[in-house]
Amino acid sequence: MGASLGFAAAAAGAGPAQAWAESAHRRRIPRGGIGMHLYTMRDVLAQDFAGTLERLAEIGYATVGVSGRHGHGAADIRRMLDATGLRAVLEHIAYPTLTGSGLPQALEDLHTLGARRPVVPSLPGALHTPDGFREAARQFNRIGLASREAGLGPLLFHNHGTDHVVVDGVHLYDILVTETDPELVGFELDLYWAVKGGADPAAYFRRHPRRFPALHVKDMAADGGFADVGSGTLDFAAMFAHARVGGVRQWLVEHDTPADPFRTARNSYAYLAALRY
Repeated sequence: MGASLGFAAAAAGAGPAQAWAESAHRRRIPRGGIGMHLYTMRDVLAQDFAGTLERLAEIGYATVGVSGRHGHGAADIRRMLDATGLRAVLEHIAYPTLTGSGLPQALEDLHTLGARRPVVPSLPGALHTPDGFREAARQFNRIGLASREAGLGPLLFHNHGTDHVVVDGVHLYDILVTETDPELVGFELDLYWAVKGGADPAAYFRRHPRRFPALHVKDMAADGGFADVGSGTLDFAAMFAHARVGGVRQWLVEHDTPADPFRTARNSYAYLAALRY
């Protein structure tokens, strides 16, 4: 099929010139923005941390989100990252650590890693009430201020499906969005869990500009389970069409239960590198 005919078909009946113009104006994810959230690779990292990072760099990944150190210190991980050309952009740190006496060391370790953003990966179950989320919002503002004063970026929060429930007429996740200071707190939106919880990622990007500097790009299989990015049911192109207004800078691949982590890494990178949105 000729190029103009191909574009015309892709544009569902539009003329070749219009289809070409629409395609030409579509965006690609910047290569420096395609990263791997290392929770995906936890089993192989436990066996060979340095070798796993090397293979991710060979695939084409530019950045990582750190989630578990597997017995390595922050300085050791930084050396391994530097050796591969990978860059850590954030680290998941437990809520009790960030709200307690471990905060200063956690922020210092971020500097060592070369990352800029601490991330709360989840909230304790006891806080899953409106009052609990309001307390978390207060803590997030405090941690975000400490992060800024340490020369780092805003605190981020990573969501799960249970964060998108309505309790006593209140949407829990929205408490965090509306009761935190945008200068101090942002969000690492997990697209799978947002959709699983009934939320619309694109709507969040539009309603709350620049609050979502990082994404967990995780796909949903037809049965509701996890899938390699691009092989499932989520319409990433439609979501990413609003990513710029949302402030997205990092698209971090994640799969919670990959059968073959490196195959997942290859498949997911290939999809994101080729995607136009």
